[in-house]
Amino acid sequence: MKQLTKTAVLRGLLGIPLGIALGHVISIFSSLNWAGGYFSPCVPAFVESMGSEIAAVALQTALCGVMGAVFGAASVVWNREDWSIARQSVVYFLAAALAMLPIAWVTHWMEHSAAGIALYAAIFAAVFAAVWLSQYLLLRRRIREINQKMK
Repeated sequence: MKQLTKTAVLRGLLGIPLGIALGHVISIFSSLNWAGGYFSPCVPAFVESMGSEIAAVALQTALCGVMGAVFGAASVVWNREDWSIARQSVVYFLAAALAMLPIAWVTHWMEHSAAGIALYAAIFAAVFAAVWLSQYLLLRRRIREINQKMK
């Protein structure tokens, strides 16, 4: 358990810059789609709620770091050989969702309404499921290849 905790802390620390980098890349793609040729690092409603663009960017950057840390630290569940894949998946999903959804609310990545929350949660779950399924199928294929080589 001590090793698992150490691994979670190290992965969490590595996740901070990765989360920040991913947040920046998402800002670039969002700007390409919705900012009319300009770079818009944050949703305008978030900038307005923060009072300035720099305050919004600073908080969003910190929150992206937190999100990356949670995703990184939570990834240790995949190393739990005593847990079923269903348990690993549920625990990781819950950790990711409990980090992502409040951050999405604060940063105005979702509409502030029941419908906005439901839509964001549905998109999050769909993306999670797609990534999970692709990783599962890839691992399954690798295991088959290893088993074929062993025969």
